[in-house]
Amino acid sequence: MTHASTETSIPKPEQLAELVRRHIPDAQVEVGLFAGDDHFEMHVVSAAFAGKNRVAQHKMVYAALGDHMRQRVHALALTTSTPQ
Repeated sequence: MTHASTETSIPKPEQLAELVRRHIPDAQVEVGLFAGDDHFEMHVVSAAFAGKNRVAQHKMVYAALGDHMRQRVHALALTTSTPQ
């Protein structure tokens, strides 16, 4: 039963940042809440985004977040960029 409650719990901002860092190792990730506890804003900077359009960059982040995007994160305001 504990496993099920963990599966549906809303992640903390740092947990989401860590998921992205695991999949995009050089990523600089900032995550915050902007409304309630399941509406997040995230900015990700990574050299891995070089040469990719914004949609492809966002897909990389969504892939890193996996099931969290389908089940636990109600909204994500996402911006991505390459290092300056």
